[in-house]
Amino acid sequence: MDMDIYDIFFDRNRIGKEQVPMTADAAAGIAGADIWRDAWGIPHIKARGQAEAFAALGFAHAQDRLWQMEALLRRGIGRYAEWTGKAAVNADILARRLDTAGASQRDFAALGAEARAMLEAYASGVNAFIATGYRPVEHRLLGAEPMAWQPWHSIAVMRQIGFLMGSVWWKLWRAAALPIVGAEAITRLRYEDGGNELLCLPPGLETGPYKAAMADLRPGIEALLETAAIDVSGGGSNNWALAPERTATGRPLLAGDPHRALEMPNMYAQAHLACDDFDVIGLTVPGVPGFPHFGHNGAVAWCVTHAFVDIHDLYVERFSDDARTCLFKGQWEPVRHRRERIAVRGEADIEADVVETRHGPVIAGDPRTGTALALRSMQFAETDRSFDCMIPMLRAGMVATLYEATREWGLIDHNLVAGDTGGRIGYRVRAKVPRRPRSNGWLPVPGWTGEHEWDGIVDWHRMPAAIDPAGGIVVTANNRVAAEGDDYLCTDAMPPHRARRIWQRLAALASASVEAMADIHRDVQTIPGGELRERLRTMSIDEPQAAALQRCILDWDGRMAADSIGASAYVAVRLALTRLVADRSGLRAVAQSPYGQVPPGTVAENQLWWAVPGLLRADDCTLLGGASWDELLRLALAQAAAEKMQPWGIVHQPRFTHPLSATFPDHAAALDRASAPVGGDNDTVFATGCIAAIGTRAVYASLSRYVFDVGAWENCRWVVFHGASGEPDSPWHMNQNAAWAKGEMVPMLYDWAAVTAGATQHRHLSFRNGHVYVSQS
Repeated sequence: MDMDIYDIFFDRNRIGKEQVPMTADAAAGIAGADIWRDAWGIPHIKARGQAEAFAALGFAHAQDRLWQMEALLRRGIGRYAEWTGKAAVNADILARRLDTAGASQRDFAALGAEARAMLEAYASGVNAFIATGYRPVEHRLLGAEPMAWQPWHSIAVMRQIGFLMGSVWWKLWRAAALPIVGAEAITRLRYEDGGNELLCLPPGLETGPYKAAMADLRPGIEALLETAAIDVSGGGSNNWALAPERTATGRPLLAGDPHRALEMPNMYAQAHLACDDFDVIGLTVPGVPGFPHFGHNGAVAWCVTHAFVDIHDLYVERFSDDARTCLFKGQWEPVRHRRERIAVRGEADIEADVVETRHGPVIAGDPRTGTALALRSMQFAETDRSFDCMIPMLRAGMVATLYEATREWGLIDHNLVAGDTGGRIGYRVRAKVPRRPRSNGWLPVPGWTGEHEWDGIVDWHRMPAAIDPAGGIVVTANNRVAAEGDDYLCTDAMPPHRARRIWQRLAALASASVEAMADIHRDVQTIPGGELRERLRTMSIDEPQAAALQRCILDWDGRMAADSIGASAYVAVRLALTRLVADRSGLRAVAQSPYGQVPPGTVAENQLWWAVPGLLRADDCTLLGGASWDELLRLALAQAAAEKMQPWGIVHQPRFTHPLSATFPDHAAALDRASAPVGGDNDTVFATGCIAAIGTRAVYASLSRYVFDVGAWENCRWVVFHGASGEPDSPWHMNQNAAWAKGEMVPMLYDWAAVTAGATQHRHLSFRNGHVYVSQS
């Protein structure tokens, strides 16, 4: 007889032992797909048509990550406080102001038929799993039923994972800091440039330090200083590619790793998806069909890093006394008001007033005071057709056609690095960047003058790109994409230390192999740490404990190894120094500025962590309140010396905290996980970053690492930081962590004979009339 999947089929103690009968139609493979799980629990999905393939992917994602998918959706559309209470209210209000739900529905309506069909098929697979009745532990704790998945939900999830990444936070930071440190010091408040910028294109070109022209700063400074007085009383990623002439095999090699906060579960899920149109393996985003960031299709491999091009602008708006109109070119224009009701777990509902000007929603300040900041972002302001790129990417046969397939990508900005079986490698900035004045890049700019408006989009042909660049190497690590040209692209790029270290390692290789690429992943040499060590070498320290700590750092080899005491000593001094600069500059007060309170908020130490090494290198005392760097270094040594130094891997060890642990503390032990100890830090290729305001514990890191041996696909390797499953009691929940912590990887199985022969689980799915029927072998 016909049977939907029973709850018993998903019982953790019986899974793999029960057979679910199928009808004759299902057995014949009508509208069917097969899912094999390898030894690591990674799903390998094969179907005849696209619809079945994407439905099966939706089913597999829901099986492994259903709670995570809905959590990402709720965070994106401003309904997370319904689950987790008042701690999520401010973030929900921001999401409602940005109207992520409306933008995602708008974009779904604008997509082509193929992309819409993909999203509809995927949603049907998710809903088929929901219909089985199985509920993850998180839904059971919350006493909540999962929402039915709608096709536009996937677009909202994709928006959420790149939510306001990049320039907006540095603009808010500088806006909050301006009244504290003044106009001249604002130029110091950015990522330091290592003393010499290193470009992605031309690959490896050094251009000297990046400096602001006061003409670019003046409009924003004047606009902010004209506002009402502000009360101020109080990740990253690497990738690289080598051309065939630089490898031992004569094939291109691609490698890299995306860096983000270590949220549980992982933002990425490994998957393999095949049908008559494509056969792709890579990293997927739970809640989203396709392989937008990392993968290969048997002909071309691709990977991304965040490009840090500027896709967000902030405008200082002038409002009338009743906040009903806004000034623009001498005329008072009506603004739009709407009320949003936020449901809050365990609390009364909250209402929020949303104000929108011609530039976008107000995200900071109160229009009733006469001024506030409005955001205009490519992520929300313009119709986006990124999902039209998904299937053409899967069909691409070479680097050039892959890049052509991504013309419409705009949800977040990427360095898209690729290699194909024809031996080509390539680099392209994949983004939609608005054309506007360069002065928009440093600070919020006046919204009332009409001099800072967008004028279309930078043409696709003008974006930085190269196929087979001279030298046969591409390296990106969130460093500056290109030198300044006619088109303004970015102001803030991350320090070039990781990129420079990768270049050093690649230059030392006579001919590279997969293992050599994996060894670069494990590199824990820190350039800023070496610079601080040499700076301390010039100083005479009298206080015995501080002198002992100085000697520990001077004897250190500059490697952020897990067993290193010197690494812990270096970070302790750098943290103490960063906090001293926050105190002496007065910049802790940014937390009290309305511009510093946009969720998740601006913390001075976290921003200054990235600026202090460059200021120290330049002996720039502007922010030190009359002190010298020698004075602050002595104080930092004394403060750090009061701590007991332990090996870096102990004090840096990540803790994978589940988002619901705070809501359900009695269940935290069952939800949270401890990682194996790790080396590395914020500036090393083996990226495991801490946050100054929290301390030494690693809170962001590589979510995955990978190496593509282009054309010899069975040689490819990958790893994620916990495992394939988001279910805390699954055997596939933490089974890759030990390898990840050591910088090792597991096989990326692509050959279907190897997949099926080594599978630990096989299911056949048949989708009919909104139900799924399953057989298992």
